[in-house]
Amino acid sequence: MTSLDADLDLIRQAALDAGALALAEREAGLKIESKVGGSPVTSGDLKVDAMLKDRLLSARPDYGWLSEETADTAERLLKRRIFVVDPIDGTVAYMKRRPWWCVPIAVVEDGQVVAAVIHAPEVEETYVAVRGGGARRNGRPIQASDADTLEDASVLGDARLIEAPYFDEPWPPMRFEKRNALAYRMALVAAGAFDAALALTPKWDWDVAAGWLIATEAGAKVSDHHGRPWAFNRPDPRQASLVCAAPAIQPMIVQRCKNVPLST
Repeated sequence: MTSLDADLDLIRQAALDAGALALAEREAGLKIESKVGGSPVTSGDLKVDAMLKDRLLSARPDYGWLSEETADTAERLLKRRIFVVDPIDGTVAYMKRRPWWCVPIAVVEDGQVVAAVIHAPEVEETYVAVRGGGARRNGRPIQASDADTLEDASVLGDARLIEAPYFDEPWPPMRFEKRNALAYRMALVAAGAFDAALALTPKWDWDVAAGWLIATEAGAKVSDHHGRPWAFNRPDPRQASLVCAAPAIQPMIVQRCKNVPLST
C-alpha cells in the first residue's frame, strides 16, 4: 500500500492547486445555486470537486471517495482507504471574499484518518499531518495551547451554545469568536491560536476529518460532546458533535456537556 508520506505529498499539492482554481473561478465570476436545505453551492465548489476527484482517483484508483459535492455511494465502504474531501469549506466566506475558507482533504484508512491537509489560500496557511508524525503549518511544527482552565479560554463557536438550559453549573467567562470553515477552526486550535472549537450538532466527515488528524497530532483532544471518540467511513458519514480543545480543558468541556442530548 502507498506510503502515508506519498499520500500526504499528493493531497497537499492537490489542495494547493484546488485553492488556486477556486480563486481563479471566483475572479471569473461565480454561478451560485442553492442546495436542498438552502445552503449555497457555487461553480467554484463544483469545479474544484471535479478537479480533485479526477486528480486523486487517477493517482490512487483503488481508493474510495467521499465529498460534499459528489453523490455518496456505498462503494466507499468496501475500500480500505478513501479520500474525504470538502472542495471549499466555508463557501459563504469564499463567495463574500472573506478569508475564512479552506480546502480540507483527508485520507482515511480502516476508519481512522492517516494523512490530512487543510489549505487556507487567502491567509496563506497550509496545515498538514500524517499519523504519528506530528502536525505542521507552512512547514513548522504546531502544538495545541497549554490552557488549563475554562475561564477566559478563547473558543471558536457560537456564544449562545452555553446559554442552553442543560447545564448544571454556569460557564465561566470565555472569549468567543467565529470563523466560517469548521476545518479551519480545528486547524487554529491545533496551532494554539485558540483554546477550543465547539459545536453541539452533527458535523459531516468532510468538514472535520482532516482537522481531526491535524488537531490530535498537535496534541489537542477531539471527541463528540459526550466524550466519545470518532470513527470515519461509516454508512452515515457524520459525527454527533465537535469538541476540539487543548488537552487540559477538553475533558472540562465534555464534563459540562454531559446532560446535553446527542442530536441525530
